[in-house]
Amino acid sequence: MTLNFPNGSRSYDAAARRIRFVGHDGMFEVPFFVEIAALSAAGPATSEAEYLSAFDAERSSIQDVAREAYSHGRKNMYVLTQADFR
Repeated sequence: MTLNFPNGSRSYDAAARRIRFVGHDGMFEVPFFVEIAALSAAGPATSEAEYLSAFDAERSSIQDVAREAYSHGRKNMYVLTQADFR
């Protein structure tokens, strides 16, 4: 199966400074996190709403990077960092 993102929901984890979103591989839920520092549009963003907007603006490329990370093997969760977007 391939990784899909049928659910557009996402949430901000203030303690870890990252956005959580979920992919699905068939019936399996695959949790992903993207660090705030990896959001190029986040620049001077300082609030949850701004972080989520930055995520939404880059959603397509974030999901592409998530698919690439997932293709290298299954993990319990994936944390996408700036290095993943280069």
